[in-house]
Amino acid sequence: MDRITAVVSGQVQGVGFRWGTRNKLADLGLAGGAENLDDGSVRVVAIGDVAALDALIAWLKGPTAPGRVRSVRVQRG
Repeated sequence: MDRITAVVSGQVQGVGFRWGTRNKLADLGLAGGAENLDDGSVRVVAIGDVAALDALIAWLKGPTAPGRVRSVRVQRG
């Protein structure tokens, strides 16, 4: 199992972003969650298969992610 931590910046602190992200984690078979940070960003932690983690990162950076994502910083491990 691999792990990523992604910090997502933009207009993402609404309930819809966290809810959508948790649903995407479940759809991809990943364990983890999403939480608001004090600086207005959201931290997403995901654990699972590398291909599913890559799909999550692509989704977070893509146009179908909820909210208005400005940037996604990803740390593996």
